[in-house]
Amino acid sequence: MHELLDFDHAVHHLGHVAARRKDWSAKARTRWRTQQRRLLLRGEVEQVIAAVQGICRGRHSKAIRTQRDSFIKNKSRMAYAKLLAMKLPIGSGAIASAVRRVMNLRLKGPSLLWCRASAEAILLLRSYDKAGRWKMLKQMATSPRALLEA
Repeated sequence: MHELLDFDHAVHHLGHVAARRKDWSAKARTRWRTQQRRLLLRGEVEQVIAAVQGICRGRHSKAIRTQRDSFIKNKSRMAYAKLLAMKLPIGSGAIASAVRRVMNLRLKGPSLLWCRASAEAILLLRSYDKAGRWKMLKQMATSPRALLEA
């Protein structure tokens, strides 16, 4: 299992940091955010944290420190380069779409009642199917290791 902070969410936080720099032009803010975005995609989270720390001064430093602390806390959840290499989604598009479709169309239908465990199980199965990873799920379920753990 991989824990991941949504890439779009992380970039949104970078935008908040850049917006706090009132002495920068809009173009400079966009350029800084784009540079940090590229570093995140390459898996260089430490450099992003250092860049945020580097601009953490002035009267808006408390808000910037809050964003910096968020990056530090979620550093292990920002392995975007690794997940891209594994061809896994890093953005909210695929995940939000799957959640919306499954939750709204499958689990919240008229006269449908689900216990939590069953709803989570069907959500997991549907997510694997929509991600095109059904064969991988079948292999994991029928592997000798899975049979030993059961």
